[in-house]
Amino acid sequence: MKKLQDILYKVPIEGIFGNPKIEISSLSYDSRKIQQNGLFIAQKGIQLDGNKFISEAIDKGAIAIVCESIPDLPNKDITFILVHNASKALGIISSNFYSNPSKEINLVGVTGTNGKTSVVWLLHELFSNLGYTSGLISTVKVKFLNKEFKNKYTTPDPISINNYLRQMVDLGLKYCFMEVSSHGISQNRIEGLEFSGGVFTNISHDHLDYHGTFKNYRDVKKQFFDILTKKAFALTNLDDKNGLFMLQNTKAKKYSYSTKQDADYKLKILECQFSGMLLKIQDKEVWTNLVGNFNSQNLLAVFAVADIFNIPKLSTLKSISRLKSVEGRFQTFISKDDITVIIDYAHTPDALEKIIQTINSIRTRNETFIVLIGCGGNRDREKRPVMGQIASELCDKVIFTSDNPRDEDPTKIISEMMSGVAAENFKKILKITIRKDAITMAKKLVRQGDIVLIAGKGHESYQEIKGNLYPFNDLKIAQQIFLKTD
Repeated sequence: MKKLQDILYKVPIEGIFGNPKIEISSLSYDSRKIQQNGLFIAQKGIQLDGNKFISEAIDKGAIAIVCESIPDLPNKDITFILVHNASKALGIISSNFYSNPSKEINLVGVTGTNGKTSVVWLLHELFSNLGYTSGLISTVKVKFLNKEFKNKYTTPDPISINNYLRQMVDLGLKYCFMEVSSHGISQNRIEGLEFSGGVFTNISHDHLDYHGTFKNYRDVKKQFFDILTKKAFALTNLDDKNGLFMLQNTKAKKYSYSTKQDADYKLKILECQFSGMLLKIQDKEVWTNLVGNFNSQNLLAVFAVADIFNIPKLSTLKSISRLKSVEGRFQTFISKDDITVIIDYAHTPDALEKIIQTINSIRTRNETFIVLIGCGGNRDREKRPVMGQIASELCDKVIFTSDNPRDEDPTKIISEMMSGVAAENFKKILKITIRKDAITMAKKLVRQGDIVLIAGKGHESYQEIKGNLYPFNDLKIAQQIFLKTD
């Protein structure tokens, strides 16, 4: 229980109607989850307006309401707090309710189109392996010590974030590594948090269905670095042309990393195989189980963060050599027929191109390289023909199939992907709507020594079709099909 006036500390308030000294038991922005003596934050979402559910929240036990307009309700026992932006207020209120846990832990946010999950996951594993207790808030899961939680969004809502952070602090954890998505920034989910550092991986075409233009998408990413304090650090990837742009106007101490040019942290790939890479990081050689230039950049970012936190360099390099692939990120297995199968989350044009280029740089060209790819429904349609073009130009054979079609017709999505395929590449393409059937067909097409990339879903354990989630995991399905004895 906390007093309402304490929870409202630093919230820009336009008016309070009622008693600000009442005790609050809990917070919720969902009227269905309100508890007795709870505070309901009536924020406007993309699809629903919380103001329409104020009466329901009161009926379920809310004794205080944060809203952007005061409703005409007769109940004078309810305290109303008028704010200009309820979603921003939610972030600050959540931090206050949980006693501002982000100030008691080294919270590092990682943002970018690709690489967020890999970097936070690898940071969590590296720090944990070295004995530095840390937590993880990622697309894959939320994890700290022996606790694991499924995560619906890349960046959870502010109440959940602060709840997790408070648990971490109370358990004595010193670090937390967290994905910061453009949606999370835009929807004020990181409002009220105090970050010890921020990392920029890269930015490319994605989420334009939400942000409208690439400029808007880029500018939202930059907002994360704009809120960092002088006590924080900001680490950027100079290999991305927008890397320096992200650090403009930030108050944080600036660092850079690069695999191509001079930077604070530098890396060179000396050798690359499907089994791993030999890297030179800051003039020290290290072998890693991870594969690809994109992973070399991820590992360099991990090394840099550890160094900024004064972790001994030799300890960091030893730990890097033991790190494994992140779930659903360039996960490989070899069938009994010597077929190399690769599962990867690549679902943007940039990520797909990079992983295909990585495979092409390693393969002998004596084998057939098949890629299986789809695009999500109800999402950025502009990238569909681009994805189709990349796959058809850079691979020997391509199977277009379903990803998460959601409310769209999968055949229509595939047709839009086909619109990017040049006529001379039509003969490379197969269209198989059902994803399991597509993976089965890939097995029928390959011979000893061939390579299959199953891209787009990575770690996901479901397919979303017409509002329903159906169990589906690319790795498990592929193993069933490719490891089955005929």
